[in-house]
Amino acid sequence: MKMLLHICCAPCSTATVEAWRLDTVELTGIYFNPNIHPYAEHRRRYETLLDYAGTIDLPLIGVPHYDVTAWLCEVHGQEQKGVRCRICIRGRLRHTAEIAAAGGFEAFSTTLLVSPYQEHEIIREEGDLAASEFGVDFRYRDLRPAYRRSIDLSREEGLYRQKYCGCIFSEEEAARERERGKPTGRLREA
Repeated sequence: MKMLLHICCAPCSTATVEAWRLDTVELTGIYFNPNIHPYAEHRRRYETLLDYAGTIDLPLIGVPHYDVTAWLCEVHGQEQKGVRCRICIRGRLRHTAEIAAAGGFEAFSTTLLVSPYQEHEIIREEGDLAASEFGVDFRYRDLRPAYRRSIDLSREEGLYRQKYCGCIFSEEEAARERERGKPTGRLREA
């Protein structure tokens, strides 16, 4: 099966790619994350992914799209975490589904599924909606048990590991958690 994999970052792709390849899925990746702020962070995540994809023979398609202004307009007035996350996930999965359908892929999925800090029900709902809209299968797989493996693999590979999900709101939330001396969300050490 040919599947297009939305990739949020190289560390999340490590165990995700490994898991799908064990099922003999032929993967192609796409980096589409216009929510990531600031631009330097967006670029650093993409460059880390480019380097890593080269070491594991993962083809990547498309040119990274960065339009934080458009993304902020989409979430304006919807800054509550669950609401803005849905908007963000919807946009990324719709884009991936559209590209998958146009490119003749049988299915699409996302590396967001490896994170225990992502809203899996929202991912599943938005993936299914995008699938029905574009006529390509969304493959939901609960990869949270592989999260620790993703951390270990990203360390072994020396990958840049960010400290927040990506948007300006999650950056602020992570900074406030650090100030309070609490673990910082999705990259919390076990």
